[in-house]
Amino acid sequence: MDPRRARDPRLARADPRLLRAPSALPTPSPQQQSGSVQGTTQWTANGAYMASQSMVPNVPVQQADTASENAIAGPSTPANNMGSSAYKPRPLFCVVCASNQNRSMEGHHVLHKAGYRVISYGTGSAVRLPGPSIDKPNIYSFGTPYNSIYEELSAKDLRLYTANGLLQMLDRNRRIKLAPERWQDSKTVADVVITCEERCFDAVCDDLLSRGGEFNKPVHVINIEIKDNHEEALIAGKAMLDLAAAIEISQDIDEDIDRILQVQQERHPHSLLHAIAFY
Repeated sequence: MDPRRARDPRLARADPRLLRAPSALPTPSPQQQSGSVQGTTQWTANGAYMASQSMVPNVPVQQADTASENAIAGPSTPANNMGSSAYKPRPLFCVVCASNQNRSMEGHHVLHKAGYRVISYGTGSAVRLPGPSIDKPNIYSFGTPYNSIYEELSAKDLRLYTANGLLQMLDRNRRIKLAPERWQDSKTVADVVITCEERCFDAVCDDLLSRGGEFNKPVHVINIEIKDNHEEALIAGKAMLDLAAAIEISQDIDEDIDRILQVQQERHPHSLLHAIAFY
């Protein structure tokens, strides 16, 4: 060794350019040489290696697997099945008797309890309830709250109106809605009207005819002949429930109504009437 190198530590260092091994640099493969690495390499004055651009290979972006996308996104709905199950709104039932007290409210009660959409009315000129004698009825105007009628009759003769079931009926009614309502004053558009006697059926049809059908909205008016007492109203409530169930599950009530009424007549003793009117 040169004695000067031994004395001078700066000269004792080996030239890094001489120590550079040929294997220190990776040998690019033919694919990498064809365009994977962009840019040129440079050497600094002290022998350090540096690249002018990143040596990250240009890997082509692959498309996501279709099956994986479907697994993440969930099953798709075929275009031809989009309209196969069209939305069908639930029908609105309207139960009508003379005073909106006994028969129509029993129907309102059972249908509402079963989860159907239902309203109720009376077609009379006033609300008439049994009194102490047949020629002395209790008369109220439509819109008088059921609770007010209940309290008034309780004060008049608690024993009498409990015995004839009037107070029990009024107690049920006041739990359902505020007051009896008159059909002729109604503005709600129903899909099916169930009347409880023929004169109510006639009154509803005549009133709809007098309105002129300005909305051109068809409505099925069905009469179930029911005697005006508590026992018959209770039996008829079950018949209304069967009728409403058959109508609601029908996909086309206009096509199915004849069959529905035929089955209804076979199962229940009440005589039936049917008409199509327009709002």
